[in-house]
Amino acid sequence: MQSSVFTVLQRVSWLIGDLKILPVLFTLCIVVGASVLITGCTTLGKHDPFAGTGSPMYKGAGPIPKGGGRRHLGKPYEIAGIKFYPKEEPNYDKVGVASWYGPKFHKRMTSNGEWFNMNDITAAHTTLPLPSYAKVTNLENGRELIVRVNDRGPFVDDRIIDLSRKSAEILDVKHNGTGEVRVQYIGPAPLDDQGWHLAAMNQELSRGTPLRQMIAQVDGTRPDPVANQYAGVPSAINTGNFFVQVAAFSDQNNAHRTQARLRNIGPVVITPVSVSIGTVYRVQMGPLADEVSAQNVLNQVVDAGHHDARLFRIALN
Repeated sequence: MQSSVFTVLQRVSWLIGDLKILPVLFTLCIVVGASVLITGCTTLGKHDPFAGTGSPMYKGAGPIPKGGGRRHLGKPYEIAGIKFYPKEEPNYDKVGVASWYGPKFHKRMTSNGEWFNMNDITAAHTTLPLPSYAKVTNLENGRELIVRVNDRGPFVDDRIIDLSRKSAEILDVKHNGTGEVRVQYIGPAPLDDQGWHLAAMNQELSRGTPLRQMIAQVDGTRPDPVANQYAGVPSAINTGNFFVQVAAFSDQNNAHRTQARLRNIGPVVITPVSVSIGTVYRVQMGPLADEVSAQNVLNQVVDAGHHDARLFRIALN
């Protein structure tokens, strides 16, 4: 994807965002250049265990946590002789090359303190506020997607955004490795989103909602988690025809326990089905409005331990 020098620089950028936390010698390594960073800063391991090796790795069991980071902009910084100036830029709208990153950085900490999950719809950008939303359009095929920007990068040539593997797959950038895209800034993303807000943003995209109105529209449709049986998902999403089949249980109590665990992800329904051995209780996520939303929910369900979950669609008359 990138040369080894730039790969290391890209993912240690979680430290670069706030130079106050860097040891003086590490800062000097960045100023001297990439070669010194690779060969010299690694000797500082006892002072900074992540220097030259990348950001921390998530060690927990179970699904990779979502959100939980901080709002971050950071001071100007320099990588390989190129200066970057993070700033609020409401009218950001640029065309350039998108690349993607995945397995090598899976479960590592991003620049704003979140954990990178290559199966989430996220991206890295050199200057946009973290976390924020950006619309990415593949200019070669017209596909478009709202991504959560929660990391710094890429630092190579004319590349303007680094997509997670899932984002690259949806936009059909992964196959070629890179692609020409248009990136448009939308606004700040919530710190505590568990996937609902991002899925709703992409639904607004599919509806043609203007970029400047998307966040307000999504925030305005947040349901009452007590009054709405589909807690955590706007009622508008419940009109779609995409579902995630989670599991089927012969014990109704097991079905209800699974439903309770998954409610923070999206709408969960239990459907009794009569079979030859009696009644089984199917646990399904949905209905979901579009394939992007459904795929995002499927990824979260798999991360929660339901590895046999699958996506399906009901044809509407």
